[in-house]
Amino acid sequence: MLMQNVAMSTTSHTSPVPGRSIDSGWFRTVLGQYPTGVCVVTAVHPEAGPAGMVIGSFTSVSLDPPMVAFFPDKSSTSWPKVERAGSFCVNILGADQESVCRRFAAKGGDKFSGQEFRRAGSGSPILHGCVAWIDCDIAAVQEAGDHFIVLGRVRDLQLERPRLPLLFFQGGYGRFTPSSLTAPDDRGRLTQQLRHVDLIRSKLEELAAELGCKVNAGAQLGDEVVIVAVAGASGGGEDGTLVGQRLPFVPPSGSVFAAWAGGAEVEDWLALGQRTPGADGRGDGKGDGNGDASGEVLARWRRGLHNVRERGYSVGLLSPGHRALAAFLETAAHDPGAAPGDDLLHVLQNLVFDPDELTDETMHEVRQISAPVFDGHGRVALALTAYGFHGPVASYIEQVCAAAARATQAIGGVTAV
Repeated sequence: MLMQNVAMSTTSHTSPVPGRSIDSGWFRTVLGQYPTGVCVVTAVHPEAGPAGMVIGSFTSVSLDPPMVAFFPDKSSTSWPKVERAGSFCVNILGADQESVCRRFAAKGGDKFSGQEFRRAGSGSPILHGCVAWIDCDIAAVQEAGDHFIVLGRVRDLQLERPRLPLLFFQGGYGRFTPSSLTAPDDRGRLTQQLRHVDLIRSKLEELAAELGCKVNAGAQLGDEVVIVAVAGASGGGEDGTLVGQRLPFVPPSGSVFAAWAGGAEVEDWLALGQRTPGADGRGDGKGDGNGDASGEVLARWRRGLHNVRERGYSVGLLSPGHRALAAFLETAAHDPGAAPGDDLLHVLQNLVFDPDELTDETMHEVRQISAPVFDGHGRVALALTAYGFHGPVASYIEQVCAAAARATQAIGGVTAV
């Protein structure tokens, strides 16, 4: 399966040095300055069974039709098995999977011994814990020096555990430490919000740097709030990230979105809280288990919306519920599949948000500040949230609100009255 009549041309702005040979060691050193992702290409040989090889030269090729490519070494003993299979699956490794990488990079032995996996549509193994996988049929193979260029036509692909990837750089493995990250699109449902994020990314990074804290951008998606971007300390966080984390859109935690919503939307939001047992608004994360929010709690949630709209921002206060949520988010940043110790709905509903009075004592308890970013229709497109700060809260509130106003301007939004 060789690609025929492939013409390649290069254009250079400098004249080559006549007779100059390039030392392979120097070639590796220079090219090693460019970081690459790490993946494991798997397949099933008809007779030998599962096969796998580590690849650091994987790339997307075409959107229509969807095609990818990788470049195995001609000396590889695994590549002939993959070629014989006629199909393969690319497993993108996470930053916590260096041991998996070394297992499949080793010579000889049963690389799948002790390795959990399931089958893709092609039959190729999908490795447990990978970030994402792309299942392909081999479309063509072309010789390229001491390597092959393998072109694959994509059959199927999926995100498994979206998180930071494993990288290869200057001869060693490592992880990405970004100043900001953006969530993957949810099958087109977040397209507009992600476009907004691209326009305000610098605002997120500047705010995180100014306050020396963590900043995220959240978007409401039905009955959930999705963290679509992060900046500051939450952007790197070892191998963890909150990008893509989803939280239920229930009172009082979603008040920055609900405060500027229409009457019917507000009632729907309040109803979500009423249908969840255990909300008592005490801030202890326990609730009374009576299966319905009391009239007093509903009134408190309504006043909270009024306070947010009047002030132009939302604040969350220190409480046992806040500590429980912070602990869950810290765990979720490193394990997207983690479940909270307590019912997450109960924890969210028993947080303390937007009190009637912001006294000096109350301001001392503020642990989270959120401000709305409005779209061109005056609706809340995103919520900028700062947390993990230490310092004068009043000044931080002013800076968060100013950053949200600049973000609104950047996306062509109209601030709601």
